[in-house]
Order: sequence, then C-alpha cells, then structure tokens
Amino acid sequence: MIQSMTGYGKTVLQLPSKKISIELKSLNSKSLDVNARMPSMYRAKELDIRKLLAKHLTRGKIDFSLFVEITGEDTSSKINKTVVEQYIKQLKDVVDGDETELLKMAIRLPDAVTTERDDIDEEEWHLIEEGINDALTKIVAYRKDEGAILKQDFTDRITTLQGLLKDVMAIDPERIDGVRARLEKGIADIKEKVDENRFEQELVYYIEKFDITEEKVRLENHLDYFLKSLNSADSNGKKLGFISQEIGREINTIGSKANYAPMQKLVVQMKDELEKIKEQLLNVL
Repeated sequence: MIQSMTGYGKTVLQLPSKKISIELKSLNSKSLDVNARMPSMYRAKELDIRKLLAKHLTRGKIDFSLFVEITGEDTSSKINKTVVEQYIKQLKDVVDGDETELLKMAIRLPDAVTTERDDIDEEEWHLIEEGINDALTKIVAYRKDEGAILKQDFTDRITTLQGLLKDVMAIDPERIDGVRARLEKGIADIKEKVDENRFEQELVYYIEKFDITEEKVRLENHLDYFLKSLNSADSNGKKLGFISQEIGREINTIGSKANYAPMQKLVVQMKDELEKIKEQLLNVL
C-alpha cells in the first residue's frame, strides 16, 4: 500500500513536574532529511531519535520537535544569591534606588541566574521514547490515509490512459488506410506509371515506419505493471516513478509516429494525464 510523504503526529506526556509535547511533521523529499529541535539536556539522545525516525519514516523532510513545559516546583534555573547580593551592593554605590528596583537591575546582569544541566533520567527517557513511538504511529497512519487518496487518483488516471490507448488502437487501421490513400493520390497526381509490385513494396516499407504495434503492446504492459505495483504491500514511489518514465517514452513514440490528427489529439490527452500522475508521484514514499 502506498504512503504519502506528507504527515503529522503529536503526543503529549504529562509527567509529575513537566509536560512534554512531541510533534512530527513530514513533507516530500528525495531522501530522509531530519530537522530536530529539543532542549539541550536531551541532545545526548538525538542520535537515538534520528535512528528511530529513519526506521519508521524512511524518506521525506521531517521536522521533529520536543517541547518541555515545567509544571511543578522543580526547575533547573537557580538564582545565584551571592552574585545578586554583590551586584546590589555595587549598584548602591552608583545609583540611588530602593531594594526592589536594584534587585530588578541585578537579576538581569550576567551570572545572576544559573541553569543546572541535569542528566536525563532513564525512566523519564523511557516514557519519552514511548511518546515518540506513539507520535510515529500517528504520522504513519496519516501517511497511509493520504496514500489511499493518492492511490485512488492514480488508479483513475491509469484507467483513463488505458481507455485512451483503446481509442488509439481503434483508429489505427483508418490511420494506415489514410497514409496509403495519400500516397496513391500523390502518385496519381503526378500521372506517372509505376511498377505496381515495386510501389507495393515501397508502400509496405513506408507504412512500417509508422507502425505503432510494439509501442501499443509495451504501453499496455507498462500501465498494467503500474497498477500491479500500486497494489503491492510496499510503498515504492521511486519504482512507480521509473514506470511512469517508461509510459511517457511509449506515448512520445506513438505521438512522433502518428502523422494523423485524431491520434495526435489522443496523445496530447495521454500526456496531460501522465503529467498529473508524475506531479503526484513526487509525494509518494
């Protein structure tokens, strides 16, 4: 089943003293491109997080965010009382003001507030890891839902191409008859006697140059293979992209050999459908 590279997943963890929000967003990309944002104390686990994302998401531009909101009394930021007292003492020698105003000034000065870097609690990390896995489950489900929509669109467009190919096959005999008629009329117009056997040989050779039998067969096979790959268990956007290139090659060859306005109109319609397929394939995992 195909998956889209567009997705979103979010999990919120409520711990005793903090609330942790984990967000995952993904867009299409040729490879895996992870942008991770998190507090510095969790940077030691960044490599583990990237491996976890790569295992489940495979490809796409991934934005990973881990936000922490302190909800309890514990905080890693501490007021350095000794430094603040020294600042206030020095400020009194410079300016006049009450204690409150001097404190407001002192607290903004360097080293007045220090942040203690705590080691990651393994139990807390285990909960965060479960939260990341939950967010991954949600974003993969989102990708599958988007993939189902894409799959239906691809199926409809391939079905349209198959219908247009049948139209091409239907008008091919009259196209060949038209080529033959034009050549015979050209010979008649110049009022020259020709060797009928030689003329027939040249006519067959000329018509063979416009024969599209092989292209029709290959195109039909490519369209069937696209649908088969679309219904496979894995999501392989690159493979579908390669098949669409082969489809385009056959359509272009039919167009170059057509030499017949009604068939060329069908080829234009086929190219339009294929172009829409290629645009959507850019977003398939």
